[in-house]
Amino acid sequence: MPVQMELSRIIISEIDDRQVIYLREVDGEREFPIVIGIFEATSIHRRVNRAPTPRPLTHDLIVSVVEHLGGELDSVMITELRDHTYYAVLRIKKDGELIEVDCRPSDAIAVAVTCDPVLPIYVAEEVLEEALRDQV
Repeated sequence: MPVQMELSRIIISEIDDRQVIYLREVDGEREFPIVIGIFEATSIHRRVNRAPTPRPLTHDLIVSVVEHLGGELDSVMITELRDHTYYAVLRIKKDGELIEVDCRPSDAIAVAVTCDPVLPIYVAEEVLEEALRDQV
């Protein structure tokens, strides 16, 4: 059963190429980090803080393309943790069908926070359990 999570923290380091976001369980206390790149971290941070941009950025483009093609962004699902790498899908509703598009969790979360309202973020229970085991 998927667990609904929310973005709880973004840590941007000026001296390291690896940035970190934390996802926290919506109706619980579990939380885990995901290491992401600087560009994705900056995009997520910009959206969370509602910083204006003069032109659409990449994640704005994704939202716009889906909407212009008649789709509706539904949610983000982190589906797998393999060899310390997370895998995710962006879930899109189109013509009564739920389409899952493979993507990096950082891009999926950036798209999620670009949407208004923010898209739900889910993590497969087994992924959450494994992520928490890796922290110990």
